[in-house]
Amino acid sequence: MRIGFGYDSHRLVEGRRLILGGVEIPHEKGLSGHSDADVLIHAVCDAILGALAAGDIGRHFPDTDPAYKNISSLKLLDRVRILGEQRGYGVHNIDSTVVLEKPKIAEYIRAMSLNLALTLNISEEYVSVKAKTNEGMGFVGRQDGVAAYAVATIIKKGEA
Repeated sequence: MRIGFGYDSHRLVEGRRLILGGVEIPHEKGLSGHSDADVLIHAVCDAILGALAAGDIGRHFPDTDPAYKNISSLKLLDRVRILGEQRGYGVHNIDSTVVLEKPKIAEYIRAMSLNLALTLNISEEYVSVKAKTNEGMGFVGRQDGVAAYAVATIIKKGEA
């Protein structure tokens, strides 16, 4: 078993959709970025890549490459899963936290967890998505951005 940690943050801006965990969430602002800027999925990608000792999301999907402009981060996560499988590993468990003040996302958590589970080919019971506020502190508290943290465990294929 191997363990990886991931983190991501993006600014909230007008004129963009708010996508978290592959779910579009109604809000007056969205996340700024080259792709769809899904901080949750980016943190999960980095956690898996970290467990693989394979660098970070920017190394694999650079924001200078037009192929990734506005791409769904679910596609990036699928490519990370494939990279893991090519190295003989499968994702066993994901634990993640999205940190934002608004909007409240509790009603979208199940859909986010399901998107992650389906993309990673694991049972939803092995995916945890949580939401926290930052109690009004820092860039998240000022509603300037959103952050996400994730931990992933991966195991060699054929081991349980």
